[in-house]
Amino acid sequence: MQDHPQIVWQDETGAPHSARWRSESGSPPPRRVVLADDQTPADQAYRLACEGTALLYRGDFHNAKQLLQAMARRIDRKPRRPGKPAAAKSAAETFHLHRQAQAQRARVLGMLLLPFDAGHSLPLRRAPEVGQACLEAYGAADEPYVASLRELLGLIGAHEWRKKGVPVPALGAAIHPHYGVFSPVRGEYVDLVAKAPLPAALAGDATAFDVGTGTGVIAAVLARRSVAHIVATDQDPRALACASENIARLGYAGQVEVVPADMFPEGRAALVVCNPPWVPARPSSPVEYAVYDPDSRMLHAFLGGLAAHLAPGGEGWLILSDLAEHLGLRAREELLAAIDAGGLQVIGRLDARPRHGKASDADDPLHAARAAEVTSLWRLAAR
Repeated sequence: MQDHPQIVWQDETGAPHSARWRSESGSPPPRRVVLADDQTPADQAYRLACEGTALLYRGDFHNAKQLLQAMARRIDRKPRRPGKPAAAKSAAETFHLHRQAQAQRARVLGMLLLPFDAGHSLPLRRAPEVGQACLEAYGAADEPYVASLRELLGLIGAHEWRKKGVPVPALGAAIHPHYGVFSPVRGEYVDLVAKAPLPAALAGDATAFDVGTGTGVIAAVLARRSVAHIVATDQDPRALACASENIARLGYAGQVEVVPADMFPEGRAALVVCNPPWVPARPSSPVEYAVYDPDSRMLHAFLGGLAAHLAPGGEGWLILSDLAEHLGLRAREELLAAIDAGGLQVIGRLDARPRHGKASDADDPLHAARAAEVTSLWRLAAR
């Protein structure tokens, strides 16, 4: 933990204290920290957090959670705006404002902090056992540290998903996502991989590549479809560990090789599959790297390098939502131009509508774009 910065505060007597600071989002330690406990009013906590003052909680863990919920209610309370209605905003403006609001919400709620002892134990009354959840995300902790309650709740939730797994009907089994690795909860893209016609060049012992494998779900689906050899790549150590564990659990270790690589492995394949992040925006935390792709870098890297990694008669499968198009962040013409510039041609496309809850949530600020969204599997071949 020596590479983690220090956070400093004073106790009730004014004596200074310090500990290591943990933040998965990479945020710096708050400059001002005050103590809070079971008697701290929610209005006071919310005001201090909005002003940039963090609150280090000492007391009952469940009361700390209730205080966090009360702060969240104050953030989510819709202000009354009398007078003429605001001018209509474009989809892109709405998206950026929504992201700004999310970031501000995360910043304020991230100001409620908890002290941790060495070994990831919480010195609070009625505190749950969080050691395994923290170990999976943080690694070992041989000295005390401080982290936000909001982040801890995220670690606990990720740990539960990892234990229970995410059912994947196309596999007839579950995928167990690790913390920081995007979960395959959007099942429609997995279904597209399960039903797309395999290229004739993939017959026999030909090889397929799964570029940016994440949890390994796409590689597993290809293995279940009797693809003889799949090379699954990722550059994130968490994803590599997650994919390896899932592949082994599902019994496909003899077909799937998980290797570290930035994009493509060496050689050519009869099928190259990639499910890049769908929205060209800057991620604000590690887990968002699976959703947000600044300037569509991974998308362009895949399309630019695909032809050189296709075996004769091979296909590339690009799995991509058009949400960015409905948000005004990327035009369809840009995608088609990148396909053409990569020396590729479209030989087919399969589409699926989203099934997640936000697609039908009229209160979601991005509802119009989400309701119109289509996820596609683009079948590409070298020209």
